[in-house]
Amino acid sequence: MKYAVGIDVGGTNTRVALINDEYKIVERVQFSTDTQNPQVTLEKINNVIKGFGQKIEGIGISCPGPLDLIHGIILETPNLPGWHYFHLTEELQNITGIKVQLQNDANLAGLAEAVIGAGAGKSHVQFLTISTGVGAGFCIDGKIYQGSKGFAQEVANCIVWKNGPSHGVLKSGSIESIASGTAITTRAKNLGLEVVHAGDVYDLAQEGNELAIQIMEDAYEYLSNFISILYGVLDPDLFVLSGSVALKIPGFIEEIEKRVKGKVFDALKDNIKIVPAALGEDCGLIGAACLAFEG
Repeated sequence: MKYAVGIDVGGTNTRVALINDEYKIVERVQFSTDTQNPQVTLEKINNVIKGFGQKIEGIGISCPGPLDLIHGIILETPNLPGWHYFHLTEELQNITGIKVQLQNDANLAGLAEAVIGAGAGKSHVQFLTISTGVGAGFCIDGKIYQGSKGFAQEVANCIVWKNGPSHGVLKSGSIESIASGTAITTRAKNLGLEVVHAGDVYDLAQEGNELAIQIMEDAYEYLSNFISILYGVLDPDLFVLSGSVALKIPGFIEEIEKRVKGKVFDALKDNIKIVPAALGEDCGLIGAACLAFEG
């Protein structure tokens, strides 16, 4: 049996998992991330890896972007202020003596879904997570397509609505500013609706609230526009949707698939297949192990 280490660095917690070559998590450890001093977190990671007591083939590490994936550098990840422009792969390799590969969290979730999840056995798999934000990953024959500089599939800021809503540092009319759970909730609150999350907006829409209906309609319509564009550009075997909005709002994926079929060439309708993600919250860790084993 061979083993890899998958690591998920978040703004609150860091998870480190020992994963075998059947992509089963054997052991995992979680601890608080030091958002100001990356060296503190890296030393904890090293101690956890030593504690696993196994020969490690490689380390895959997941981190929210933006990232320089070619050189393994954290750029300006908002929730890790002390990590900006930190050479993560180089530093962790020096500490552990094990080869390290860095990827963003959506790419690794997409890789896991492509290799052993909903896209297993398919050649071209497009992954999209609709949750707090909007993230994506595209895999060809079980490998992440990352473009010339590692920024492929950084879709959150793709503009689909002229003079549309804005959200945080994103541009006006970007897909994350319309379809993400945070954006749906924020738009509703700004219009005076008492909601906590996107599911509440959906519930109000079902009850006939006109403002909630329009917010949900915008999310469905612009997201299906965006996905139909990706189908036209990439021609994937299937589209895997994940995230709390896609998976918890009743009928969300079915509604998106129906709309996408109405937006592509009629000859392509039968090729449209949008499915829910098959893996749970560990998909990023499993994707990190997939990356480590292949690297």
